[in-house]
Amino acid sequence: MQHEPSPRPDGTEPVTLPTRRAAGCPFDPPAGLAELRSERPLARMTYPDGHVGWLATGYSTVRSILGDSRFSSRYELMHYPFPHGPEGPLPPAPVGDMTGMDAPEHTRFRRLLTGKFTVRRMRRLTERLREITAEHLDAMERRGPGTDLVEAFARPIPALMICELLGVPYADRERFQHHAHTLMAMDVTPEERYAAFAGLQEYMAESVAAKRAEASDDLLGDLAQDSDLTDEELVGLGGFLLAAGLDTTANMIAHGTFALLGDPAQAEALRTDPDLAPHAVEELMRYLTVAHTTVKTALEDVELDGLTIAAGESVTISLEAADRDPARFPDPDVLDLRRKATGHLGFGHGIHQCLGQQLARVELTVALPALLERFPTLRLDVPAEEVPLRTDMNIYGVHRLPVTWDGV
Repeated sequence: MQHEPSPRPDGTEPVTLPTRRAAGCPFDPPAGLAELRSERPLARMTYPDGHVGWLATGYSTVRSILGDSRFSSRYELMHYPFPHGPEGPLPPAPVGDMTGMDAPEHTRFRRLLTGKFTVRRMRRLTERLREITAEHLDAMERRGPGTDLVEAFARPIPALMICELLGVPYADRERFQHHAHTLMAMDVTPEERYAAFAGLQEYMAESVAAKRAEASDDLLGDLAQDSDLTDEELVGLGGFLLAAGLDTTANMIAHGTFALLGDPAQAEALRTDPDLAPHAVEELMRYLTVAHTTVKTALEDVELDGLTIAAGESVTISLEAADRDPARFPDPDVLDLRRKATGHLGFGHGIHQCLGQQLARVELTVALPALLERFPTLRLDVPAEEVPLRTDMNIYGVHRLPVTWDGV
């Protein structure tokens, strides 16, 4: 249901979502978010389809909304905040897509998976991760200076790890990586999105059939043998986990490296102090917040920050603006790897907080220091302004990161 903007005593008009990043600032949120956050951390916002809802940019406001069950994550209730998006109402989340679910459906899936992504299980994968990381660094060294870090290092490492965790052959990656990439894009047509989803589902259906037929010691095998999931649910859930595991951490590795190469003192600190890695990961998650925006819709009238968000109104949540809020993080626009960045929203908050965050932490903690240690002279191979940014994707980062180093 469409609501007219609530009258405001200061006469301010609804804003539109800032999406343009300032030239030469590839790590900062879009220009305009900081000003809004300081003046109106919860502001009226006009959506591309004409809906008038809200934009949340302040840390405390964002955290409150993410943790409030009166706000829904269901796609069919939300209004899309970005230009050039889908036309008309959004369809419900596909089966297995936990991002677009509310309780109790979300609770059921989450409960089945929580025990599979424990800190202890992720730590058991660390040794294998070290092997995979070393293998890719060896390959880079053999080829010599000059490579695209996305293709040579950032993308294959998390892909191998999620494939091993799920029990999906990495050799099949050509069948699913393109589909996963398309699903993360903001500017694809509905037909392209549907084709990518169908292709990923087709591949996962074959994997699920194999897991049902013969037990295997991996996450999909556990679910296939021990849960009450239907085939359709397991196929959908497997595709959701595979796509999520392929893209987000890959962008954190690449974009995190880009940020570190732009701040040699921080890169040197991480290279020479192994104990700094856990703090560095949390700070990079805060500073970059590659999963930058989400949307919730009020299921009932909610009073927040002295304003009323009416039932049916969508709230666009800028996680990247919240993670740069000076009220929560002093000097937030400064990358400081020694900062205690606990409480950042890079993995979200509330019931939809990233399920694979422990796996991502392990991958980043191992991969980034190893890269800097192996190649202490690592640097960009093009001017920083020529690095192609993923401004067209739901997960921010770089499409490519050309780097080089001094050969032996």
